[in-house]
Amino acid sequence: MKVLLAHTPEMRRNYYGNRSLNGLREAAEVILHEGGDPLDAAGLVRAAKDVDIVVADRMTEGRGEIFAQLPRLRAFVRCAVDIRNVNVGAASEAGVLVTRAGPGFVQAVAELALGFMVDLSRGVSRTTADYQAGRKPEARMGRQLAGSRIGIIGYGSIGHYLAEIAKVLRMEVLVSDPFAEVSDSAIRQVGLDELLAASDYVVCLAIANEQTENLIGAAALARMQRHAVFINLSRGNLVDEPALTRALLENRIAGAAMDVGRAPDQMPTPELAKLPNVIATPHVGGLTPQAIEYQSLETVRQVEAIVKGEIPQGAVNPDHWTRRS
Repeated sequence: MKVLLAHTPEMRRNYYGNRSLNGLREAAEVILHEGGDPLDAAGLVRAAKDVDIVVADRMTEGRGEIFAQLPRLRAFVRCAVDIRNVNVGAASEAGVLVTRAGPGFVQAVAELALGFMVDLSRGVSRTTADYQAGRKPEARMGRQLAGSRIGIIGYGSIGHYLAEIAKVLRMEVLVSDPFAEVSDSAIRQVGLDELLAASDYVVCLAIANEQTENLIGAAALARMQRHAVFINLSRGNLVDEPALTRALLENRIAGAAMDVGRAPDQMPTPELAKLPNVIATPHVGGLTPQAIEYQSLETVRQVEAIVKGEIPQGAVNPDHWTRRS
């Protein structure tokens, strides 16, 4: 059985690794994508014409037209949680199995949120840049996390883990999530409006879908306190970026930090990231060896199951998998 690993060499180096690649090679014959750019639909059809399984990074789209053009393809395995750019309906119609990886980046993303809060509170990036540029940094009064209030939008795996860290740091924790039930008496579950108005740190970890598009817009930002900061570690489409830019330029909130945005590959938008009261990182929240190996090794286990004709953990449309053998 043949597998196409659709990652570019750079993505392979950062997001797959030799241990997982060796495991994949033990399960099947592996074909590597050696181009510097992600495969588009036509390129993917050409590269995968003789393969049974595609293992794809988040940049490789599973567009609807590819599945009918790849009659040999059994499965489209996504080495990421996010499958919004995979047409699951078209895959199901063609009988192709779609899988996704689990969230192995919970601790890594939560730790980055903590780093963002410290940086925004104490001016670490700002003063470091001043020193490195030969400027005299301004010693500004900071804010300590202990005694402050964190508002977490979205109480999934990352939100839950971050809340536990915040409690240890003696922060007051507010959570807003209409689909979650908070049983911890030390955490207060509130509506989004109350969270925005009451929090010193607003951390967005909500799921990205049609309902949460531009969840944080002008009205939401207007409810925040002037000294408060906004942190986005979910997806860029949850934020109305022009509204956030105006709020930052007009000092209606104190600052923002983001690891995601509306630029390609969910990177922060450069125009927003360059503002002086913004901290931005290039979508590296889950880029740690432990997090990456968790997801890549999961795809190896999925491929092993598919080779055997078994439904793997992480299968999205198992009831429509007719190309099982």
